[in-house]
Amino acid sequence: MSGFLFVVPPLVGHINPAAGVAAELAARGHRVAWACAAPELVARLAGDGAVVFPCAGPVPGSGEGVRPPEIRGPEALKFLWERFLVPLADEMAPGVRAAVEEFRPDVVVADQQALAGGLVAERLGVPWATSATTSAEFTDVLAGMPKVGVWLDGILHDLRERMGDPSGTADARFSPHLVLAFSTPELVGPGAMAGGQIRYVGPSISDRPAAPGFPWDWLDPARSTVLVTLGTANTDVGARFLTQCRDALRSRSDRLQAVIADPAGVLGAADGHDKDVLILPYVPQLPLLERADAVVCHAGHNTVCEALWHGVPLVVAPIRDDQPVVAGQVADAGAGIRVRFGRATAAGLGAAIDAVLHEPGYRAAAGRIRTAFRAAGGARAAASRLEQLATGATSEEDQ
Repeated sequence: MSGFLFVVPPLVGHINPAAGVAAELAARGHRVAWACAAPELVARLAGDGAVVFPCAGPVPGSGEGVRPPEIRGPEALKFLWERFLVPLADEMAPGVRAAVEEFRPDVVVADQQALAGGLVAERLGVPWATSATTSAEFTDVLAGMPKVGVWLDGILHDLRERMGDPSGTADARFSPHLVLAFSTPELVGPGAMAGGQIRYVGPSISDRPAAPGFPWDWLDPARSTVLVTLGTANTDVGARFLTQCRDALRSRSDRLQAVIADPAGVLGAADGHDKDVLILPYVPQLPLLERADAVVCHAGHNTVCEALWHGVPLVVAPIRDDQPVVAGQVADAGAGIRVRFGRATAAGLGAAIDAVLHEPGYRAAAGRIRTAFRAAGGARAAASRLEQLATGATSEEDQ
């Protein structure tokens, strides 16, 4: 029996993949614990029985972490690092250190955005693995921005000086021992990073607690079902886009029905739902994807991977952060169509939805990625890799 400490940021999209791996390790008899600035969020996503060591840390989207919706590109990257990732690392570090000293894990599993996990483990001499919940990091997205790359190297160097081993040389985003990439080259593309420690295990898809009450009998099997979601972190900018989606889908009600996730209620309580459009604050995404024929989303990595896990083609409208890279991967793979979030119209969205539903190439490409995802092993493969790191064993693939 080995011990694994998962260090995660307080973000749903980063905890969910790790929760599947943690559940698999626990089922195999291992000790599992968490370190996070939002223990209640881990408990909700990983189960009430999760052992969570609380850490300090900023709450995304509050205080100085409220990002102006108009910033994009390098400005958005700078904001993400200076206003969230660096403060998160600095504030989490004491709690992570206390968790390591009390729990005594054999391996620390650090999310790529919870930099304190890997750096503290490095300083304490504990083997650590990276949990990479987005495939954007496995392409050289900064190749055309050398000054940004130098700036980021400086930030990572300073973080290591404060909480890691100053003699260390590894990029804090990529463990030198093991990097679990929750994707496959079939989505990342031909330029996917490779290396001895990088393991493409595919998405970690596991059962999640789902709130009861979804009106499953509302779904009409005679019409195609389209799911529209912008995730949980984009409610501040979604009103116009969701309105255009609703209008596009209503105009096709003779052949389509839409389920729209609207957590902020930007479409208005008066809209409610009718026989053609169902608008809810939250939807049971995984079981709904089993019945969906297309997904319209923001190119969030989890939503994209969950759709492609089910072989569902996409219309992607990236907003910020890694989303433009992921959207490019979807389009390049032929599994969907990319549209401009800020300029999408009902007519343009309707044409894109029609294409992914009725042009067979999109569904065929989504099916190819589905096959690759499922063959990669997901949470089971990730758990096996972590077991090997904990015991120092090697697999036949490594020999």
